[in-house]
Amino acid sequence: MMATSFLSLSNPMFILIITALVLFLSVYIYNRPQTKGKKYHPIPGTKFHQFIHFRRLHHYMTDLAVKYKTYKIYSPFNSEIYTTDPANVEYILRTNFENYGKGPFMNHTLKDLLGDGIFTVDGDEWREQRKVSSHEFSKKVLRDFSGVVFTENTIKVGNILLEAANNNQTVDITDLFMKSTTDSIFKVGFGIDFDNVSGSNEKGAIFCRAFDDANEFVLRRFFDLSWKIQKFFNIGPEKELRKNIKIIDDVIYKLIDTKMEQMKDAKHDTLLKKQDLLSRFLQIPNIDPKYVRDIVVTFVLAGKDPIATSLYWFIYELCKHPQIQDKVAKEIREATNMSIQELESIDVAEFATRMTEEALDKMTYLHAALTETIRLYPALSMDPKTCFSDDVLPDGGFIKKGEVVVYMPYAMGRMKFLWGDDALEFKPERWIDENGVFHQASPFKFTAFQAGPRTCMGRDFAYRQMKIFSSILLGCFTFKLSDERKIPNYRVMINLQMDGPLHVYASKRYEADKSENSKGKDVI
Repeated sequence: MMATSFLSLSNPMFILIITALVLFLSVYIYNRPQTKGKKYHPIPGTKFHQFIHFRRLHHYMTDLAVKYKTYKIYSPFNSEIYTTDPANVEYILRTNFENYGKGPFMNHTLKDLLGDGIFTVDGDEWREQRKVSSHEFSKKVLRDFSGVVFTENTIKVGNILLEAANNNQTVDITDLFMKSTTDSIFKVGFGIDFDNVSGSNEKGAIFCRAFDDANEFVLRRFFDLSWKIQKFFNIGPEKELRKNIKIIDDVIYKLIDTKMEQMKDAKHDTLLKKQDLLSRFLQIPNIDPKYVRDIVVTFVLAGKDPIATSLYWFIYELCKHPQIQDKVAKEIREATNMSIQELESIDVAEFATRMTEEALDKMTYLHAALTETIRLYPALSMDPKTCFSDDVLPDGGFIKKGEVVVYMPYAMGRMKFLWGDDALEFKPERWIDENGVFHQASPFKFTAFQAGPRTCMGRDFAYRQMKIFSSILLGCFTFKLSDERKIPNYRVMINLQMDGPLHVYASKRYEADKSENSKGKDVI
């Protein structure tokens, strides 16, 4: 009876063992003598190795990248080449762009969650979505509207931190920042007050949990070769993924219906139709609701996670490097012409009024510190592209049609051959030249925002939100980890979220600065 139960297709361990046997048999067959005259990349592991290292996947892949700039991970179905070589990255993202895209493999793997959004399609579908989206991102009305929304949500976060500071309580900034960026993307993207920060929207909280879990489960498909079997029998992670996608779809389709009703009731309100992205997409004649749903999911994925994750990794690094935190705060004060004495009598909302475009543009060191955070903790840690026809990369390695080439922003940010012996150090100064001017690295070296025709359209949008958010909070508060020994890990998802909470103490900035002055020390 026990043996029969173990051999059941509903037993994940049985599926895993069968998958491993098939994989190792395939590796044996694959490693027979290869076609003469073609250079192949080394094979240090298989999909099975990735699966057993899944919880520390980026460490595992980075360790391999230290040994080999480019290497192959073998799979019986779809072998993958992983690279940290900027020449290879430039080749697949720009030089031979037309030969590398998402392809059927990527589309099929991600489709249940992302549908036919811009992250899963190629060719004319991709060009059309990019054209519409880039046109909207370039509009001044969206820029102005988003700035107001970002500021309002940051003030809400600041007031929560102020209450915690007054009561000497810790705050989990992973949860707080994620709620804030969720509220921002729903307001800017869809014109909806999600009100997640206040904690009053239980459905919003359920949606966010479902979205994060679906994010992890769909990425898991790339490393668990049994996912199609699990999906067919509706078991294991695939069963949970289906439940989460239903929660997501219920919220999004209701959101679309609500927005359509609002537009119908306010057909003469031209401002309503211009402010948020969803309103403008819904003005496209005969647009398919499923297509709109896919666009909404794409914007949630792009606008919620990357900014929140970058911000809480940023605060973590500033807590580990208090001298850098003080230097950022000093720059913010100088850019806003704010004295320490003025800080004592001003509240968060009043301080936020100082964050003009002119002030933000002066914050070079803040921009560098945010960029340094993104170098070490890129939201998109790995980005795969399918090869459409046989090719040879600049390093001479042969790529078969159908194989996947993956460049790795997470690993690349830790490569000494790219950043020097101090590659693992948090060092904002590496982005500032001798004249105090920020200098950007090659996008094929600093790959967090992609490069070439698929360069992230929201890069400037993201930097603006991060600078508004961080300048207001760091201008008003000093942050300190509740546990100085804590070394947070990541959660393996499409985006690089922190695994678990990060509790910090926030204290009023002017109190910390006055304390330093009273000791006769210069505030950095």
